[in-house]
Amino acid sequence: MDHKRELTDSGFTILEDYMGAVLLADMRARVDQLFLEEGAAAGSEFKTEENARRLANLVDKGEVFRQAIARPEMLALVEGVLGGDFKLSSLNVRSANPHSQSVQPFHVDMGLLPDAKGYAVCNCVWMLDDFTLENGALRVIPGSHNWHKKPQDELPDPYAEHPQELLVTGRAGTVVVMNAHAWHGGTANRTDKERRALHSFFCRHDIPQQQYQKKLLSKETQSALSPNLRKILAIDDPLNDELSSTGSGQSGFMR
Repeated sequence: MDHKRELTDSGFTILEDYMGAVLLADMRARVDQLFLEEGAAAGSEFKTEENARRLANLVDKGEVFRQAIARPEMLALVEGVLGGDFKLSSLNVRSANPHSQSVQPFHVDMGLLPDAKGYAVCNCVWMLDDFTLENGALRVIPGSHNWHKKPQDELPDPYAEHPQELLVTGRAGTVVVMNAHAWHGGTANRTDKERRALHSFFCRHDIPQQQYQKKLLSKETQSALSPNLRKILAIDDPLNDELSSTGSGQSGFMR
């Protein structure tokens, strides 16, 4: 499989069983622990969403998450979308509640379209549970990353099914790397179990981070970061300080 070519042509590619058993188990355990510890405050650093639970600021909440955002194969695909100068924009978990008919509208992340500099956003969806047709799988319209249009401006109902949409399913441990200008959203979870996913969201260097990492990360976490992670997180980037100090905090489909 030529994942880079598929990402270029379709706007997304699927890395089956990418996480491996150990990383998957460790990440699930830490996510469950954080939901238990944070309770009703879970995800409060970002945005709440009806019929879904969230966790946010995860770089600060476990070595397992810092491992995930530094995986070289994944970063190579992100670089293929954004070019060599990119950064982590946010690292969050979204858990679709069971027995929910809530559907995300088609959206492009951060409401951004490609511009003269190229693509601006790329999202990696880490399946912590199996994604099935019944439990809230990702839906995406192949090729829509090159339409240069926002779905809310083109569709009578962005929540409705689209004749060109594909439902992306896979086993827990799979990762979907997606050009986040592609029209996409989450579907309803009609099962009796939650459906959890980690979203490692990256943006171009001249775009504000969704979550301003330098502000959110503790001094202890920052001091322990490797040079590679400091670059990925834009910790020592004056331009990012200028952009993100006033421009972060927006969820894509809520714009």
